Amino acid sequence: MPARTTRKAQAAPTPAAISPRRGKPPQRATASSRIYTELRGELVSMRRRPGDVISEADIALTYGVSRTPVREAILKLSDEGLLDVFPQSGIFVSRIPLAALPEAIIIRKALEETTARLAAERATTSQILQLRSIVERQREADEAGDRVAFHQADELFHATVADVARHPGIWTLIQHVKVHVDRYRQLTLPVAGRMTQVIAEHEPILAAIEAHDPQRAGIAMERHLDRLLRDISETQHTNPEFFANTE
Repeated sequence: MPARTTRKAQAAPTPAAISPRRGKPPQRATASSRIYTELRGELVSMRRRPGDVISEADIALTYGVSRTPVREAILKLSDEGLLDVFPQSGIFVSRIPLAALPEAIIIRKALEETTARLAAERATTSQILQLRSIVERQREADEAGDRVAFHQADELFHATVADVARHPGIWTLIQHVKVHVDRYRQLTLPVAGRMTQVIAEHEPILAAIEAHDPQRAGIAMERHLDRLLRDISETQHTNPEFFANTE
């Protein structure tokens, strides 16, 4: 297999690359950021599947830009392990690195057990109502079979727990750690009863926070995230083409 490219050190910007309009970013940087954000969303949500070919020309045409901002976005996504760039061969959506999943889940579990405990100590009545409304949104999405809305509400639930704990930065850190876990999770949601099970796991977390019981909240969060570890083997068996077994 051809060697994958790596990003070269960027040179310092020349005066010509700096926008003369104060307070406004250069147009190319804006285009690159938009392409990066939207393409990353497609990759993490599995709308673009592992092994799919990525065409710089097609993306440039879609956004009405040159290939330069497209290439910048692609290099950044390659650095995150979401794209594989092979000189002379092409650009492909990376497969989910199987060996990296347990470590990422363990890190997430340790951090979120902490936020759950702190949330139980610090939650106000209005914050508890906010968490309950998010769980209700998940229930509605489950009943409608809307996996996209369900995943969005699921993310919001966990982010809100971190906010209630007064450590929103922990969720920001988790988002960087769990990028491949999110791709893997997208493969579990279509499984019959999976979304209902997630709601059933969120309920005891919420109940413990409402009861201001830190120990019970931490245990409930740990059990919830443990399922991700238990489901890896079955999910890989069902979708082997989406996973990479290399260390």
